[in-house]
Amino acid sequence: MAALNHTGVSHTVFRLLGVPGLEDQHMWISIPFFISYVVALLGNSLLICIILTRRSLQEPMYLFLCMLAGADLVLPSCTVPQALAIFWFHAGVISLDCCITQLYFQHSSFISESGILLMMAFDRYIAICYPLRYTMILPHSLIGKIGVAVFMRAHCTIFPMIFLLKRLTFCRNNILPHTFCEHIGLAKYACDDIRVNIWYGFFVLMSTVILDIVLIFVSYTLILRAVFRIPSRDARHKALNTCGSHVCVIVLFYGPGIFSVLTQRFGRHIPLHVHILLANVSMLAPPMLNPIIYGVRTKQIRDQVLYVLFPKQK
Repeated sequence: MAALNHTGVSHTVFRLLGVPGLEDQHMWISIPFFISYVVALLGNSLLICIILTRRSLQEPMYLFLCMLAGADLVLPSCTVPQALAIFWFHAGVISLDCCITQLYFQHSSFISESGILLMMAFDRYIAICYPLRYTMILPHSLIGKIGVAVFMRAHCTIFPMIFLLKRLTFCRNNILPHTFCEHIGLAKYACDDIRVNIWYGFFVLMSTVILDIVLIFVSYTLILRAVFRIPSRDARHKALNTCGSHVCVIVLFYGPGIFSVLTQRFGRHIPLHVHILLANVSMLAPPMLNPIIYGVRTKQIRDQVLYVLFPKQK
C-alpha cells in the first residue's frame, strides 16, 4: 500500500527552516551561535597547539584531551555554519547528499567524542589505581591505537546510515523544521517503511553512547572505591581533584543531550523551537566550554596558555 502512495518523485533538495516560530528573531539568535562557535574554534585550536608543541604535556591524559579538542572542532563545524547561513542569508536550501553528509559527520563526531570521554575515564582509573605503572600501561603507541579504534568505531557504526537513507523515496514534504539534518528527522519524510532506520538508530545509540555512559559509571565507581581506601585525606583530595575537570566535561556533554532527548520523548506540549534550540545547545555548548574548563582547572594547561598569550610576563 505504501508504494501506491508514491508520486514517482523523490525529493533531492530540502529546505531547512532554522528555528520555526522565531524567524523574526533569527538575527538575534545568531549572535550567541556565532560567538560560541568562534570561542570553540579558538579555544580548541589553542589547546591542540599547546599540547602538541609542549614536551611537558606529552602525557596520556593530555593526548586524550588533544583528541577531545579535535572532535570538538569537527562537531560544531558540522552544524553551526549551516545555521548561521540560515539566520543571516536565509540560505536553508540543501541537497539530499549534502544533508546525509552533514548528519554523517555530525553523528560520527558525537560518537567519537563519547568514546574519547570513555577512554579519559579509563585513563583516570589507571592514574589513580596504578600510579607507578601509569606510563607503562598507557604508552604512546597504545594511545594512538586507542584513538584509531575510537574513530573507526564511530565511522563504522554511522556508515550504514548512508545506505539506509539513500534507499528511501522522499515524496512527502521537503521542508525540514530544523537548523541541521539528522537521521530520523530526515527519514520520517520518506514514504517507505523506516522501521529499519529506527531500529538501526536505536542499535547505534545503545552500542555506543549508552554503553559508554555505563562504562564511565563503572570506571568512576572503581575510582571512588580506590580513592576512599587512601588513608591520607590530602591524597584523597588530590586524587579527586584530578578527576574534577573530566567529570564536568562528562556532565556538560551528556547532560544537554539527555535532556533534549527526554523533552522530545515526553515534552509533547513544549514548543518546537525549544526542542530545536536544545538540540543546538547540546552540539555547541560542550565544544565551547571544554577548553575553558580544562584551562581553568588544570594548572599545567593554564600555565602554558598564559605563557602563549602573555609571553613577556613569564
